[in-house]
Amino acid sequence: MLSLGVVAQASSTVFVSAPAFLIPLLHTERGLSLAQAGLLASAPTLGMVLTLIAWGALSDRIGERWVIASGLALTALAAIGAAFASGYLGLGAFLLIGGMASASPNAASGRVVVGWFPRERRGLAMGIRQMCQPLGVAVAAVTIPVLASSAGIPAALAVPAVLTGISAVLCAIWIVDPPRPERRTSDEVEAYPQTGWNPYRSTSLLWRIHGVSILLVVPQFAVSTFGLVWLVTELGYPTLAAGLVIGGSQFVGAVGRIGVGVLSDRVGSRLGPLRWVAVSAAVVMVLMAVAASLGAVWAAVILIVAAVVTVADNGLAYTSVAEIAGPFWAGRALGAQNTGQFLAASVVGPALGGLIALVGFPLAFASVALCPLAAIPLVPRDRELAIVPQ
Repeated sequence: MLSLGVVAQASSTVFVSAPAFLIPLLHTERGLSLAQAGLLASAPTLGMVLTLIAWGALSDRIGERWVIASGLALTALAAIGAAFASGYLGLGAFLLIGGMASASPNAASGRVVVGWFPRERRGLAMGIRQMCQPLGVAVAAVTIPVLASSAGIPAALAVPAVLTGISAVLCAIWIVDPPRPERRTSDEVEAYPQTGWNPYRSTSLLWRIHGVSILLVVPQFAVSTFGLVWLVTELGYPTLAAGLVIGGSQFVGAVGRIGVGVLSDRVGSRLGPLRWVAVSAAVVMVLMAVAASLGAVWAAVILIVAAVVTVADNGLAYTSVAEIAGPFWAGRALGAQNTGQFLAASVVGPALGGLIALVGFPLAFASVALCPLAAIPLVPRDRELAIVPQ
């Protein structure tokens, strides 16, 4: 189940992140501004925002298997449509539709993993599951720019089409929905408090974690969306070399998520490490600003460190949300968690692209550091979890 969750999420991430690696081609050969290309790159993310909660609610009702499989199949069809789309609007429309479909593993695959692992091993399991995003970005970074520059956009988009299609078949065959308690009558709620638990009305914990994740997604997508174009246009890296740097950084970031998950199991806390990650993200974005202002060759090293740090929070926050929400709210809560993240991410592309054009990379990276700084005081304390039903 863990392997299938990783495969499902990673393949959909390849689709979602692929347009970001088309930005240099769209900018230099098709004459789009960075803001326009960034808007196109954000189309799948915007599509995900529209459907994440709906996919989560559907998984709460009918289970995860068919939600994941059907969403991946639709994503594959959208990738094929985007490959043969003519014009800017047509390409954007298929990317938007594909993003709407690719939200299904985001909302449901985390519940599969959480449902099959005990609490003392969920940090490790979710760390492995959360490898899916940087692994998906790594695959896109290594394949999409090279294929796009050598064979065009249709060849590049064949990669997510094939991967999501294969993943849909695998998930339809082998995913088994995790067990969950039977729903209880109102008379039994007192004896089984999780069945009557509404995590959004009873506490502010989920709201605060959602807010923290929204703020921390800004540096994450700033690095993944504009890291490549920064290396190519500002530092003069060849496209292949820059793609390898981004791909390598995402792979290291994937391993880092496992390490953070293991750490959370060892210390018995998700929230403490989440706070440490927020502090680290602010520091690395300041270092990115310094590297951008100096134009140093070692900027690639800072970029790799930033890519590792800025993705480390996702598994911690995701696991916390699932544990607080409980078995009857996990799908919707995880959908809401991702909705906030991707809503913020959909703004990062055009907003940061416009800011870079206005003030340059150094000041733009420095401004991004303000977001993790604001997240630090919002992270709940472990003692606040005492009110959560067990």
